[in-house]
Amino acid sequence: MNRPARSELGSHWNLDPNCVFLNHGSFGATPTVIREEQRRWQDLLEHEPVHFYEDLAEKFMEDARRALAAMLKCDADDLALIENATSGVNTVMRSLRFEKGDEILVPDHAYQACRNTLDYVAQRWGATVVTVNIPFPISGPEVVVERMMAGVTSRTVLAMVDTVTSPTGLLMPFEELTAKLESAGVSVLLDAAHGIGMVPLSLDSLGASYTTSNCHKWLCAPKGSAFLHVRKDKQENIHPLTISHGMTFPLGDTTRFRHEFDWTGTRDISAHCALPATIEFMASLTEGGWNEIMEQNHQLAIKGRNILCEALSIDAPCPDEMITCIATLILPADGASNGIPLHEPDPLHEILQTKYGIQVPVWSWPSPEGRYIRISAQLYNSEEEYRYLAHALRQELNF
Repeated sequence: MNRPARSELGSHWNLDPNCVFLNHGSFGATPTVIREEQRRWQDLLEHEPVHFYEDLAEKFMEDARRALAAMLKCDADDLALIENATSGVNTVMRSLRFEKGDEILVPDHAYQACRNTLDYVAQRWGATVVTVNIPFPISGPEVVVERMMAGVTSRTVLAMVDTVTSPTGLLMPFEELTAKLESAGVSVLLDAAHGIGMVPLSLDSLGASYTTSNCHKWLCAPKGSAFLHVRKDKQENIHPLTISHGMTFPLGDTTRFRHEFDWTGTRDISAHCALPATIEFMASLTEGGWNEIMEQNHQLAIKGRNILCEALSIDAPCPDEMITCIATLILPADGASNGIPLHEPDPLHEILQTKYGIQVPVWSWPSPEGRYIRISAQLYNSEEEYRYLAHALRQELNF
């Protein structure tokens, strides 16, 4: 089978033409126009660095926060511009104080880097991380709500909830979970690494204590752009990982939260400066803007999953309503199944990459246990790319 072409919109990305790129979910991919926009900001910075940082940067960051706030339906002053969602989780967890015996709730589908953060902080304070098993395959979102709420006790003080899980690609019922947990007095840390640009987010009405999301993934912004949203009543206790001038700088007409997060030392803020242009450019690629982008990617992910399920004679592990723009399948058992450590490359991943030119993650996960393949769907992908992957899998798995 010949290597397929990307969609017509693929021309906006400078992706390797010899690679069938079905892994947008890992690090995203930035359109050429936005990469040029970022370089324009970098050129402006280097033209006169002192003027840029001391006279201009504050307004540029405010513009970026306002552009994000319009999309996230929240107050721009509640947003901090950070480098990635893992930093956002670390910022919250390492700012908070816990009592010995406090419980932190987390599903077993959590992203490992963020789970590591919970374990590290809990150990320092003598708190306990309570892991909730979420089955995979799963019949529906109600299973998640039932199991997560069953894990809440009188000692539960915080829960980390995903919008969309990284290993299993499940759209979590995060809105319902947030409402129930916060009403029960449990602060919610929403790990929305797969969030902005993938699912609609209305942060003020959502009401989570803390929300962090990567802009470099489904928003397609430059790498190193993410945000942390902290509800106003929680801001007093949250500080950036790097303490700098903002802790003592005179407040003026802003807040200590703003001062501390806006200046954490010299850094390249060009990725953040490019956010307004990114949001506008991506929206221009479809008639319906961001709503159409999210729906189009969702439908393509469903098509791709159906193609693979049919080719491999396997059932979908979750209903369509729990799929966004990524979809994970459990690979049929074979001699290599379920025994490959998470940090070792799966032989099938390497074969797909070297033999077929397909970039798609294949991994084994301990809980929920399984050997998985996860596809992504972005505007540059085409239906034929999933058919090509299905052909390769049939060849290599002897179907």
